Amino acid sequence: MKFIIQRDKLTESVQDVMKAVSSRTTIPILTGIKIVATEDGVTLTGSDSDISIESFIPAEEEDKEFVDIQQTGSVVLQARFFSEIVKKLPKDAVEIEVSNNHSTVIRSGKAEFNLNGLDAEEYPLLPQISEENVFKIPTDLLKAMIRQTVFAVSTSETRPILTGVNWKLEDNELICIATDSHRLALRKAKIESGVEETYNVVIPGKSLTELSKILDDTNDLIDITMTENQILFKAKNLLFFSRLLEGNYPDTTRLIPTESKTELIVNTKAFLEAIDRASLLAREARNNVVKLSTLTERMIEISSDSPEIGKVIEEIQTDETTGEELKISFSAKYVMDALKALEGTEIRVTFTGPMRPFLIRTPENESILQLILPVRTY
Repeated sequence: MKFIIQRDKLTESVQDVMKAVSSRTTIPILTGIKIVATEDGVTLTGSDSDISIESFIPAEEEDKEFVDIQQTGSVVLQARFFSEIVKKLPKDAVEIEVSNNHSTVIRSGKAEFNLNGLDAEEYPLLPQISEENVFKIPTDLLKAMIRQTVFAVSTSETRPILTGVNWKLEDNELICIATDSHRLALRKAKIESGVEETYNVVIPGKSLTELSKILDDTNDLIDITMTENQILFKAKNLLFFSRLLEGNYPDTTRLIPTESKTELIVNTKAFLEAIDRASLLAREARNNVVKLSTLTERMIEISSDSPEIGKVIEEIQTDETTGEELKISFSAKYVMDALKALEGTEIRVTFTGPMRPFLIRTPENESILQLILPVRTY
């Protein structure tokens, strides 16, 4: 195998596939990146058997030449060293040549590296997914849906199913739900699916986070295909496979209150900043608890106190406060995470009592919802 490739293109592809390479794997060859050169271009693959990423660099695209393929072939190179080498090469052109025993020479300018490679035939094959039931979604919408839900997945392995995001697809609507049993994030979007079947799968939160990092901020459509145990995201020159989590995701619809006793509409930024300030003194405490009290129709109070340190009280003006008087305590971190996920200058918070879950959403948008369980402080 022998080809000359543009360093920037190679670096970008290596960084993408590195997101799937783990140093802690039981299959030694998976600590490497598989490189395959064909007449059409160069394909890089990284995998940790949960996530697999394939990045393709075309020989030429839109009349620009990226790769000059002189001899086709394949090799697997140690990912950690290869990625560091590529980043630090001196010139824009990189020549990679592999001899019969997989030993690989990487040249750029006056620098020359020799790496011992492995046989690409031994690299596990990527899952084969038939692309019958494909639905499409704009990349920027997909990234927004991930950002607005993935932070609420559980980090504890005691209930593995909660470390993933539940995706339901039915009637041309995609619903994403994440919960760690203390909070819940939900986001819906209408999509053009063309898929007859309904799907209900759970995608590991880690996979979605990595996917979000490597997708460009464009509104190009991305193809998504699901099977019983795999999901494939297909963007331009990029394939991203993830295994799905096994098991049934809990039914979360009954957690979401339908009526409310107290409601307030408040400026998102002012509310977020006040909770952030109140949490300065609450952070030392075990669970970072902040209290909210309704004062008048146009005023609420945010406070926290820590016996050893002191206390903070701040009044915030609301656009509207209706319903019963309320005093409620909650985790500052959970509410701040929820507020950062919402889009809009104002938010609507609805409460059904001091010990019941409360909802945060934007007044005009029903497609995104954040639910938080209060903390008992008395």
